[in-house]
Amino acid sequence: MIRPHDFQHDGLTLRATLHIPEGPSETRHPTVVFVHGFTSNRLELPNFVAMSRLLEAHGIASVRFDLSGHGESDGDFFDVTVTGEIAETRAILRSVRTLDFVDPDRIGLVGMSMGGVVAGIAAAEEPGTGALCLWSPAAVAPFEVGSGYLKGREVAPEIAEHGYFDADGHRVSPAFVKDLAGLDVYGRSGAYAGPVHILHGDKDHIAPLAYVRRYLDHYDGNAHLEIVEGADHAWGTVPHRTALHQSTLRFLRRHLQR
Repeated sequence: MIRPHDFQHDGLTLRATLHIPEGPSETRHPTVVFVHGFTSNRLELPNFVAMSRLLEAHGIASVRFDLSGHGESDGDFFDVTVTGEIAETRAILRSVRTLDFVDPDRIGLVGMSMGGVVAGIAAAEEPGTGALCLWSPAAVAPFEVGSGYLKGREVAPEIAEHGYFDADGHRVSPAFVKDLAGLDVYGRSGAYAGPVHILHGDKDHIAPLAYVRRYLDHYDGNAHLEIVEGADHAWGTVPHRTALHQSTLRFLRRHLQR
């Protein structure tokens, strides 16, 4: 069953889609929360919808939500910061545990690209996440922005001229740039002690593999990196996307179903 749901956080409505497996109404299901990437939404390019349907078919519920300033949620993209997205994701996790179809002791988290960065930190700082899966995590972002670039272009000249950086038609604020440049992505993520599964393509030119490998230096032996040959950042072929979804399914079933 698929149904819409609205979450409230900090005066904003964050719109979501729930996928609930069939069964008696009182059944409590393991549940996965999805965090989309920068300028994206709860559909997401590697297809959160197909992944949610796959999980549902195997008895796992899921929640796909739009971060503020994205998709159908309230807020202006100019007000977005990664710190704010981490706070929103933590709030969603708390709210999800109260839903009547959710087993609060079996919660998983999946994040794509910048959503992977957000999910990794949220899992470490919000207790109760039983499994964490990162798709093409953009751990490079704080270092790229810290060196003065975003999406291969210099940030400062555009902000000086316009008051914002134009990222694919979205106004990125100076506050976003400053916040991201100061983000300790590895240090804050590494505190998570649960199982971590990282999926990354060796042809990902958006988030270089070298930055993803560094996650393994900060987790305490609880993380596994699966490198998929030929896959790009968006998992843009049928075989690569199938590999992504099936590997994610195996991981989540192993750690959330018992």
